[in-house]
Amino acid sequence: MFAFFYFKCYNNGSFGGTSVRTDDFDYELPEELIAQEPIEKRDESRLMVLDKETGEITHSVFHDITDYLQEGDVLVLNDTKVLPARIIGEKEDTKAVIELLLLKNIENNNWECLVKPAKRVHLGTIISFGDGLLKAECIKVSEEGIREFKFIYEGIFYEVLDKLGTMPLPPYIKKQLKDKDRYQTVYAKNIGSAAAPTAGLHFTKDLLEKIRNKGVIVCFITLHVGLGTFRPVNVEDVTTHKMHSEFYSMSKETADILNKAKQEDRRIISVGTTTTRTIETIMSKYGKFIETSGWTDIFIYPGYQFKGISALITNFHLPKSTLIMLVSAFASKEIILSAYQEAVKNKYRFFSFGDSMFIK
Repeated sequence: MFAFFYFKCYNNGSFGGTSVRTDDFDYELPEELIAQEPIEKRDESRLMVLDKETGEITHSVFHDITDYLQEGDVLVLNDTKVLPARIIGEKEDTKAVIELLLLKNIENNNWECLVKPAKRVHLGTIISFGDGLLKAECIKVSEEGIREFKFIYEGIFYEVLDKLGTMPLPPYIKKQLKDKDRYQTVYAKNIGSAAAPTAGLHFTKDLLEKIRNKGVIVCFITLHVGLGTFRPVNVEDVTTHKMHSEFYSMSKETADILNKAKQEDRRIISVGTTTTRTIETIMSKYGKFIETSGWTDIFIYPGYQFKGISALITNFHLPKSTLIMLVSAFASKEIILSAYQEAVKNKYRFFSFGDSMFIK
């Protein structure tokens, strides 16, 4: 018996005069196709190669991505590292169990967190974790279960968090992750994400070496993925959807590599929607790549004119999400939804631990 993820919502939005309805990005997905755990070997996930102009599909395996790359291509990866950001503690006064999900480092030891149950946490509430190893005092109350906390601890915060926290897996993953490193890319470096840049989970160190040996230039940006990546668009008008804001940075080295590739008309291949949003944010703001950092809330959906990327490696995304809208903007809604139907038919694995798509 199948359980289906199916969304119905009728929205009207526009981007450059193009009508966009959230309802148009729904599709039926058997629940059994939502990957609950990573495949044993990262690079043995399936790969759907999609021509964004014709809609032609080739079925492959991810370690054969090298067959679709060429000398001079630039592969851009997001080197963010996921925090073990889910921590469970208790209120000091009532001993009520409280769960926090760390979302954003505001400053020093102050963090924006999602709280469950939020109604039990007010200004001044103190929560204790690990028999007092870590404490959090609520210093600001916001909507939608969001609170700001000041954390109190001894030693190094990330080491304390590593002892107490677990990986903040998406809500559609019900299984416990045996090895938390499998929710990190092999090149994860800069800590700060509440979710993994999942398109990068398919790469191994050996595969990256093979890619480099083929003459492909590999470079990195950082975008710390926020909780908003899991949120559907549920407003009546797409243009009124409030996009989550995420921190990004690009080094001078990466900017120079990308500018040279642009000048020489070589392909810039973005790994994931987070990398894409960083590249497109910088190009939209400056008209070229520069060393920079900041916050982006760019919302890409059909009608958007891409300025930076030439091709995209990505996973299969939730119905009615900002992510499926982004890939539909890069190819077309019709081509993407047709490819997703083909993926369902061929029993591809979906979402964070699922299979991959190369849109070229």
